[in-house]
Amino acid sequence: MDPTPNWQFEKQSAYLYRVIAEREGHSDRKKLFLSLADEAEKQAAIWESKFTPGLSPTHFAPSLRARLTAQLIRTLGPRPLRGILAAMKVRGMSVYVAPILSHSMPHRISEVGNRHKSMGAGNWLRASVFGANDGLVSNVSLILGVAGASMDTHLVLLTGTAGMLAGAFSMACGEYISVKSQREFFEKQIAVEKEELEQYPEEEAAELALIFEARGLPRAEAQRNAKILIADPEKALETLAREELGVNPDDLGSPSLAAGSSFLSFLVGAFIPLVAFLLPIADPVLISVAISAVALFGVGCVLSLFTGRSAIWGGTRMVLLASFAGACTFFLGRWLGVQMS
Repeated sequence: MDPTPNWQFEKQSAYLYRVIAEREGHSDRKKLFLSLADEAEKQAAIWESKFTPGLSPTHFAPSLRARLTAQLIRTLGPRPLRGILAAMKVRGMSVYVAPILSHSMPHRISEVGNRHKSMGAGNWLRASVFGANDGLVSNVSLILGVAGASMDTHLVLLTGTAGMLAGAFSMACGEYISVKSQREFFEKQIAVEKEELEQYPEEEAAELALIFEARGLPRAEAQRNAKILIADPEKALETLAREELGVNPDDLGSPSLAAGSSFLSFLVGAFIPLVAFLLPIADPVLISVAISAVALFGVGCVLSLFTGRSAIWGGTRMVLLASFAGACTFFLGRWLGVQMS
């Protein structure tokens, strides 16, 4: 196996660690990233020892991507760039997820990583509610736009049905690609972490101890926990992924499940404005608007569960926003209908 890519990764990591430390000023995080830079240099030296005699690289030059990232770090700070930095094999990004000491630190090995285990809970529900909201708002706006141009009930129903199906398939495809891409990225990061754990476990333990210490655990206890963790490869890989990369291996997500739930939730939301056009009533547009307003208020109330704000305000805000969108499309449709008549 050619050790060059691994050597370059470690040297690049050390370079970026020092840039982050420079941006952090005199904080405890500066000490963390300087220590991580030293550990990366040690790991680079291990890979360098594997080169064929006489072919060892003599100089490291940061890539264009690394230099651009370094400039962004100096300008914006590392916190908004933690996703990019994780992709470039920069550890310790978990210290930016929440302030240091905002979580109780683990004092037993069984507690390590527990604070991450519920982070993904409820995500499918949140996505489903937003999917239904998207379907509801987009289709009621589409229906009002067409109704503004023509009061032909069959035309409005046909257009709304087409919009419902097109939107549902679009949502499903987009969600599948999004979750699949994210999952592939995480799997690659975990695979790299596994290889490094096999190559130099002691250095990985030292990095993990530094992160534990930066998050508030006493040095001796941080080192002891890290060494015990590294002794169990499966637990070590899980913890390294969580603490060094900010990745939860138990919450990578299923692309198929995400696509299916998005498809169904959008379909349900988009179908609500069409109900009135399936009934033998005199003014289906007015009834469709009324039904949609009630549904939108309910969706806004449910979304307040995720924001912690007032349910009444959440529902009212949703109705107001959708009303604005619907009014715009209705009057635009009316204007286009007049122009083309």
